[in-house]
Parts: sequence; C-alpha cells; structure tokens
Amino acid sequence: MKQAGAHLFVLFLCLISSGCVMASPDFDEIAWRNKVEAAKTNDLHAPHYKDGKFFNPWMPMEEKSLLQLLKWKLSPARHYTDEEKEYLPAVIPGAATRLKTMPDGDFILWVGHATFLIRLGSEFWLTDPMLSDRALLPVRKTPPAINQEDLRNLGAGKLNVIISHNHYDHLDRKTLEALPDNTRFFVPLGMKEFLTNLGKEDVVEMDWWQTANAGRKTQIVCLPAQHWSRRIGQPANTVLWASFMIVSPRITIFFGGDSGYFIGYREISRRYPGIDYALMPVTAYHPRWFMHYSHMDIDENIDAFEDLKARYFIPTQWGTFHLGDEPAGFPGLELKRKITAEGLDPSRFLIMDIGQVLPLARKID
Repeated sequence: MKQAGAHLFVLFLCLISSGCVMASPDFDEIAWRNKVEAAKTNDLHAPHYKDGKFFNPWMPMEEKSLLQLLKWKLSPARHYTDEEKEYLPAVIPGAATRLKTMPDGDFILWVGHATFLIRLGSEFWLTDPMLSDRALLPVRKTPPAINQEDLRNLGAGKLNVIISHNHYDHLDRKTLEALPDNTRFFVPLGMKEFLTNLGKEDVVEMDWWQTANAGRKTQIVCLPAQHWSRRIGQPANTVLWASFMIVSPRITIFFGGDSGYFIGYREISRRYPGIDYALMPVTAYHPRWFMHYSHMDIDENIDAFEDLKARYFIPTQWGTFHLGDEPAGFPGLELKRKITAEGLDPSRFLIMDIGQVLPLARKID
C-alpha cells in the first residue's frame, strides 16, 4: 500500500509539473477477443445486482484505478494526421424548419452525439437527450441540430425519451428539464428518482430483457450493454446501464447506448430477429488498453453489427465531444476508411450529418 501511495504521489507531481511522460501499455487484441468469446450465453440472463450495485455477469468489469487513469493521461497519444484532427460531420442548418414541412412517414434526425429524434407513425422518440454546450467538462465541437424550444413545438402526440445510462454526455439535466411536461421516459433501473426529482412524472423504469408496451402497437425492450455508471455524488454502478430496442409495426430500431463488444449482440439478434436500423456507439476507444472493456473500436462495431444481423448501421456519438484520445470526428472517418478497405457494402452504413433527416425504409414482407 505504501509503495502504491508513493507511485501515486510521484504521478501527481509529474501531472502538475507537466514534465512526466509514461509509455503506453501494450494491448493484446487476440487475448481480449478470446476473453470475450469465453463468456457464457446463460450469463447474459443471470442476476446482475448485488450489495447495492449492478454488474455485468458475463464478464467482471475491469476496475480502473487512479493510477491507471493517471497513466492514461500521462501517456502520449498516438499520432493523428491534420485530416484526422480536423474532420467533423457536416452540420445541415434549418432542421426545425424542415421538420415542420416533412411529409408523412417515419424518419430519423441526427441531433448530435447520441441524440436522435425519430418519428414512428404519429409519435416522436428521442434518444439520450443532450443539447448543452458541455458534457460536464468536454465542450461541443459541433452544435446540436435543434434546441429545447424546437422539442417543445414538435406538434405531435406524446414525446417518448430513451435514456441509456447516467454519464454526463447521455443524461443532461438542463436538457431534460426543458422537455415537455407530457414526455414519457423509458430508463434503466435506478434512474427514475433522478427524473421525478426534476418534476417528470411519466417514467417507466426497466431491467434487462424486460418489454414495455409503448402504445400504438409499439413495444420498447430494455437490453444488456457492457458498460458502467457514475455521476458526481453518486457511487459507481448504483444505476443500471442498457441498450434499447424500439419495435414498431413497420420498423425495428436498436439503440446501442454505450457498450464494449460482448456476445450479447448475438443473443439480442437471436431473441429479436429482423432489426432494421442499428444505432451503434463509435467513440472513446483510444487508447485501447484503457477503453476496450466499455467502448468498441470500429472493427468491433462492425462485428457487433453483423452479430445483430441488422439491415443498416448508423454510427452514434462521434463528431460532438472529444472523449478519448482520438479526435471527435476521427471515428466517422475511420469507419469510412474501413468500409472501403474491407470491401463492405457502403449502402448498409448510413453515416449521417448533423441535422440530416433520413427517411426510414419499411420492412418488406
């Protein structure tokens, strides 16, 4: 213990003096994948709450100590070219105006980061609403396509909101407070109190593999994700994290929240075949030695997409905040490069611009 404390003290002195650089630890991708594949499918359905905390039963979470955090911050990042540093999604203006003139039909609008506005039938769905300038500390690199006032004037029925977990870039108090009073929320276990404290009354709290009736022949399914939770003043993992599926009569949409790669994607596909659109998180995956458990790199995202057997892939969470070592727009650029290098069908990868409205193709019977 004394030795560990001494190491932390040295690292702290290095950090404040900005004169200490540490070598980045090696990361064995093959060993990591073997560990992922060794997980048991039955554990995806096992109990995942004990002693006041949630956990991923198929693979224990790799705890990150202060020492490891400092090691990351003091390790040199990989080199990124000027193109990689500067690349960002385009921002298409006038989204609110275009929404008012949209013809009938289902569509999805990328607001920015993990926030998507989806119209299914006559109702709207909003994922992880985040319209603020900062996610605690990181500053937006691109503006949101719409604002709080736009959300209050959608002119539709009930607004449905999905929240995947409580990290600041997904659970934003300021944005939530501004949502219409009749908004209905679907959230993981442990999050209801946060919303009721904001005056929100229609909150459906869900556990993994649980299905809720959303009305109009639409169901919402809460599903596992390989992640964790924490906020300032709240102990780690006292609130569940999740992915979600919206199953409507015409379209099925998977919203991945935040997650590392795990065998759960295959089980989700087995239990809920026929996914049309998979909204997958592509962010904060460098450095791999630090991020691999809770964030997928592009190769893992492509594997997860294939596991889900979805028709289309829509990348989320890139181009807004600088969260990992990689620049904010780098994941979108790397995905484009991978599609070309690996000869993937580009028509299945829908890399949207912020403010873009994408009509959703219906199932073909």
